[in-house]
Amino acid sequence: MHRHLVKSALVAGAALAVLSACGTGSGERTSEVRRGTEAAVPAPPEKKPVKGLPGMPPVLDPEDVYAADRPDKLSPVVKDFPSRVYVPNTESDTVTVIDPKTYEVTETIRVGRQPQHVVPSWDLKTLWVNNNRGHTLTPIDPKTGRAGKDVEVHDPYNLYFTPNGRYAVVMASLDRELVFRDPHTMKVKKTVPVSCYGVNHADFSLDGRYFIVSCEFSGELLKVDTEKMEVVGQQRLPFEGAMPQDVKVSPDGKRFYVADMMAHGMWVLDGDRFTEPTLMPTGKGCHGLYVSRDSREMYVTNRGEGTISVFDFSQGKLTKKWKLPDGGSPDMGGVSADGKVLWLSGRYDAEVYAVDTRTGIQLARIPVGSGPHGLAVYPQPGRYSLGHTGIFR
Repeated sequence: MHRHLVKSALVAGAALAVLSACGTGSGERTSEVRRGTEAAVPAPPEKKPVKGLPGMPPVLDPEDVYAADRPDKLSPVVKDFPSRVYVPNTESDTVTVIDPKTYEVTETIRVGRQPQHVVPSWDLKTLWVNNNRGHTLTPIDPKTGRAGKDVEVHDPYNLYFTPNGRYAVVMASLDRELVFRDPHTMKVKKTVPVSCYGVNHADFSLDGRYFIVSCEFSGELLKVDTEKMEVVGQQRLPFEGAMPQDVKVSPDGKRFYVADMMAHGMWVLDGDRFTEPTLMPTGKGCHGLYVSRDSREMYVTNRGEGTISVFDFSQGKLTKKWKLPDGGSPDMGGVSADGKVLWLSGRYDAEVYAVDTRTGIQLARIPVGSGPHGLAVYPQPGRYSLGHTGIFR
């Protein structure tokens, strides 16, 4: 009986010890258990670095090509530039300059015939006005707002820069050429004839090694090897009368989106494989594509119906649609440095729209010259520019 009592006491003591170890106290044993559990949590997989185009600045985030474009993250090159909106008026042969804080026109600059786009240079120091029918580029110093001497460039409908800053790429729409030029002097380095008609917009892959080009008048897409400066792929869009416009790559680089004003939606393309794309309807006259500062959404202008569709990248679908209160023809533009305002030209209404990116509410409607087109909001966040109205990396 005595031995039985001793055994029971030992068992009870062991049980109490176990309960103590499993309790909620802050004993040393509990801490050890917790530390062990924390250590067992697997670390997130490391992101593999991207092997980019030779000479290209490193990709900051392999899962977000727009990682350098966060709100107000301005390069030291542009941080002292005054914030302005530059609007090329194709039928007035002028550039209207707007102060985004007051919504007032501060200046009107006379330029060459039929200015189509205002394009930030790769090094962020110059804004190039593409005088399409004047066959010139007008440089504007964004620090002073002064225009410089015109540079002769034939058929400059649009302008891009290779990710390594080595070449400017002129979209010679009517000449049916991609012209690789010196990014400063604009002297021709290589001319690439194309068989499609109306080359106009483009965007580069995550690694910068190729870019996709839209051919507006023949309804085709091109895939171009950046380093070789050669067309390596070409396809016709599967829609009768297609008119592809703006092009944007997804944050993760896996897809390209191509606006189509006649198919009234975006084509979704696998750029690496360059297989036949699928159409996502957005609205009549789908035209411009602009990524939000957090890389989560893309604003899609539907010029033919005066609306803006909002596309969610993670969900892969449209989530909102905003309508301009008095109608309009929202075309090309850009997002403010802080990400709060979307600026768009009203192509057929001689006006510019400022839209709140959180609510879709129109903040301002500003009269400008005739035929406003590829306006540039400047400066914007980013380390370098790939061209158009501002594609920054």
